[in-house]
Amino acid sequence: MSRRPYANPYLAGVGLGLVLLASFALTGQGLGASGAFARVAVALIEAFGPKTDNAWVRDYASTGAPWSAWIVVEVAGILVGAMVSAMLAGRFKLAQARPGRARFVAALGGGALMGVGAALARGCTSGLALSGGALLSVGAWLFMAALFIGGFLAAPLARRLWP
Repeated sequence: MSRRPYANPYLAGVGLGLVLLASFALTGQGLGASGAFARVAVALIEAFGPKTDNAWVRDYASTGAPWSAWIVVEVAGILVGAMVSAMLAGRFKLAQARPGRARFVAALGGGALMGVGAALARGCTSGLALSGGALLSVGAWLFMAALFIGGFLAAPLARRLWP
């Protein structure tokens, strides 16, 4: 199968907006991702880890099995949908984008910092930008402005890792 061009970003943005609207209308939930990882992590801790009386773990564990939670189903759908989309476009391939130890360590460290930040903030950037922005939350809009400014300021520092 030949590689097809990427989707038009404007059409993809409209599609994402329609998915967000459908999510609010059908489930009463917005979009996000970090809650899914927290729920699955807590389920694994509860199943295999030492018993703990940690308030954070207790809070997530009190909501029941994570596998049926909306956000876990949503993230599973994202993974499956991305794979199907890549296969249909002839772009599916298991590979590291750009090999190199420094880049791998930087990506791993950045992902870990984002995960810790999402846990401390009780939500992720995508959830805040999409769901909070759609609800016209002033905090969401201020955060997104700060995020973009921070990204532009940090880009020159990280650029050396991307040859």
